[in-house]
Amino acid sequence: MSGVDKKFPAKRVTAADVARSIGLSRATVGFVFNDTPGQTIPESTRQRVFSEARRLGYKPHTAARALASGRSHIVLILLPDWPVDHSMRAHLDEASLVLDRAGYSMVTMTPHPGGQAVPLWESLSPEVVIALAPLSDAQHSAIVATGAHTLVPGRDALELGRELHFEEGPSLQVEHLVNSGRLQIAFVGTTDPRLQDLVSQRSGLADKTHRAITGRPLVASVAVNESTVGSALAELVNNGVDGIVAYNDDVGALVLGAAIRASLLVPGTLAIVGHDDTPLARLVVPALSSVRVDTAGLGRFLAELALSRVTASDYPQAGPEATAVLVRRETS
Repeated sequence: MSGVDKKFPAKRVTAADVARSIGLSRATVGFVFNDTPGQTIPESTRQRVFSEARRLGYKPHTAARALASGRSHIVLILLPDWPVDHSMRAHLDEASLVLDRAGYSMVTMTPHPGGQAVPLWESLSPEVVIALAPLSDAQHSAIVATGAHTLVPGRDALELGRELHFEEGPSLQVEHLVNSGRLQIAFVGTTDPRLQDLVSQRSGLADKTHRAITGRPLVASVAVNESTVGSALAELVNNGVDGIVAYNDDVGALVLGAAIRASLLVPGTLAIVGHDDTPLARLVVPALSSVRVDTAGLGRFLAELALSRVTASDYPQAGPEATAVLVRRETS
């Protein structure tokens, strides 16, 4: 089209370009860039290659180097289809830091049922794949076929399921409310469809603990969102509920806000305990009691475990203690 200045991406500088520029063979330059064992390259030649590479703006082609060496230095973490909340971010941040210090990159992916994108375990050739949720037989077989090491709950020697969910949390919430004199306790979860399995799990654990302590089930287990929390809380309070076990701190803060708008005394009329001990729990007024879990410790452990599969580093002697701690604040 006349009058239009078309701009095209600059051609990528290759190792062959570097070799041609200084009159060396492509093989010699490749030996230098790849630090190929068994090849004796004079130091003066190596410096000529590196100097010319810098002048030309050469950048190594990561995928090609991985193919040649069989090492991608990538750890792929497959995430469940959950919101990436504070706990998950703490877990992933710590894992990424440990891997980066060892020279590895961490990449995350959320496999979706019926997804059309090429799975990253095929396109990236990761050295290790960590699954934080169960995989289908077909997915697991496809990953194993790439030659990657796998860390998959229920499929590898190390069982990670309990550590991922910290089962003590709901029990601590119930025990704390009962010990605080609360006689009518309800569980409040979220309506987010992605979290229904976890909500059911925590609700079941809370109910089991309540039955063990009092001989009675929880008064109710309900799911709320911003538009339904007010009416749901009003019904619970009308039924005599004086203690709330919240699925997480977001739900706890939602219930707390509805209680304040309804002029309920917290914790006088209603005590509330959240889960995960996020910054939100400390910032709301009154501050939210919560359960603290060591998700960052789990991130460190999984990263160290991944590194032990592909490097000479020691196998982690122990994982994070899958324990939870009740942090009492103003809402209970």
